[in-house]
Amino acid sequence: MGLLDDLEGEAQKRRADEEDSAARKAAREAAYRTTLEPALEAFHGYLGELVARLRELQPRIAMRYAVPGYGDVVGYVEHEYELRIERQASARTVVLTMPCAIASQECPAVQVEGATRVRALAALFQRHRLGAMLAPAKDGSGEVTSGTFKARGRITLAARFHADASTGQFRLDFNNFDDLSMATKLVPPDQVNEALYDEIGRYLMREPTELMREALPDDYRAQLRERVQRQEIRRRWEAQISDRQQAEVAMLKREYGITARFARLGGAMDKLRGLVSRKSP
Repeated sequence: MGLLDDLEGEAQKRRADEEDSAARKAAREAAYRTTLEPALEAFHGYLGELVARLRELQPRIAMRYAVPGYGDVVGYVEHEYELRIERQASARTVVLTMPCAIASQECPAVQVEGATRVRALAALFQRHRLGAMLAPAKDGSGEVTSGTFKARGRITLAARFHADASTGQFRLDFNNFDDLSMATKLVPPDQVNEALYDEIGRYLMREPTELMREALPDDYRAQLRERVQRQEIRRRWEAQISDRQQAEVAMLKREYGITARFARLGGAMDKLRGLVSRKSP
């Protein structure tokens, strides 16, 4: 083949790629206009009815979060919902927020020792607004080396549902539901229906549902377990090293204090011997 043939082949391939890209874009826009946009409007209405029922019935919805280094934070949803829909030319977003009051009496009071552990847990409490450390104890340099932690306050639960013409998919974002983080799920347009609405409603009420459970391959599950085990071993070693370093620093401080006291005592004895020798005939 000659040079012109090569260039023509490359040009044809580029045109085909552009046509495929344009076709995919048109399909996403069509899915949004025909399926997702009306689905988001209907879903907003569904959530409005759900919120009205929850406000009326006031069911007891418990939340439980496992906090590393502390334990379980227990809270209960307060039925003070805020529901809104944001409409743009090529996008729809439905947002639902609700407060969760921490049941401090059901949460443990944990005494944490060691500056490293105290800093880590204090930062986590501050990041998630779980309350401040109680009864902090400091060393001679002013660093906090121990303290008591007990969760209190409120946690905001937020659910965001979004669809737009550029992606042509239904995106679900849940913040502070299963744990103190964000969980995301993408749903194709052909699966956005009343059955999905019901699954989302059950998830919001913390009822059993498969909504956020993904089927993972066995080899990937094994990799995740191995990674968790490695991280746990690493945390244990870091904690042991930190405790050992702090114990060594405390021992050095004690030894320095004893040495200094002996040095002062030795100096006083030398002065006393000097006075005695001057008074002797």
